[in-house]
Amino acid sequence: MAIKLVNLGKTDWNSYETSWDFINLPLIRPECRQPKLHLTYQKLRAVWREMTLEMQRLEEENNRIFIEAYSLQDELTPEVPLDEITLTCNPHYQYGNSKSEDELEALLLADTMRDLVSYAVGCMFGRYALDKPGLILANQGETIEDYLKKIPEPSFPADEDNVIPMLDGDWFTDDITERFREFLRIAFGEEHYEENLRFVEQALGKDIRKYFLKDFYNDHVRRYKKRPIYWLFSSPKGSFNALIYMHRYQPHTVGTVLEYLRDFKDEKLKARKNHLEALSISAGASQGEKTKALKEIEKINKTLAELDDYERDVLYPLATEQVEIDLDDGVKTNYPKFGEALKKITGLSG
Repeated sequence: MAIKLVNLGKTDWNSYETSWDFINLPLIRPECRQPKLHLTYQKLRAVWREMTLEMQRLEEENNRIFIEAYSLQDELTPEVPLDEITLTCNPHYQYGNSKSEDELEALLLADTMRDLVSYAVGCMFGRYALDKPGLILANQGETIEDYLKKIPEPSFPADEDNVIPMLDGDWFTDDITERFREFLRIAFGEEHYEENLRFVEQALGKDIRKYFLKDFYNDHVRRYKKRPIYWLFSSPKGSFNALIYMHRYQPHTVGTVLEYLRDFKDEKLKARKNHLEALSISAGASQGEKTKALKEIEKINKTLAELDDYERDVLYPLATEQVEIDLDDGVKTNYPKFGEALKKITGLSG
């Protein structure tokens, strides 16, 4: 009985990526995965419910044996309430008993979709892969070549340069939102892609781009208890954001982030501004279109000023330093080396 209880606890704990023995996400395992994500979740939820009830049954059986052995029938009862069944997949334990069943289920579903997004980002960086269980790239300085030696023909390839832009708009083909959409298509198929994306977004309470921009990094920092494995380069007002994976960091990585910043600022934003300026004086444009164009130009000008300052004062000097890190020193030592280039984390940033 004790062994069964321990195994249930291990199975639960190892289903989450912060476990040393994490293999892959339960949602994408063959025994659960369906073409429709909501059916996949229903199947997984049934497994979790069964695990919770089995642990409750075993604990109550254990209590009965103890009570009978010591004749404590008048003092103790064998019953164990659901909120004392210590499994992360048990919403009564994870969120407390003060909420309704519907609220508990909504919280569990939202957290499960956050787990899916986090796992997808891990696949983007090559930490995980859809084609092989366990950690793929998890040693300092590993490269895309190391990844391809382990997975020669990945169904969802890892990002080549270890820099993934996270922006408010479709500016880059390897933008994190586009890559997540690609992940969803490959992991669950093209046929029900739109329905599956809606399911994720409804669970999160916002569209996927907004989630990445507003919530993902905070969730990641919380998940890893202020020791994030993905680091967010972010301009002061967040107009430019790019994510890197610390295990794949090289001294030239900041230079790659700088290239993305310059491409975004000097090519993409300025091209957009030129288009809008032409529109604002076009004889064929309505007054409403011209006014809208002028407002967007004003916004772009502010963004360009922010990004010019970020490049000149922060990112360019840092790129020329070719900063070295040693993962053995830990995140607490390495993260502050990048100063204002990275998103501020209370108690961690320099």
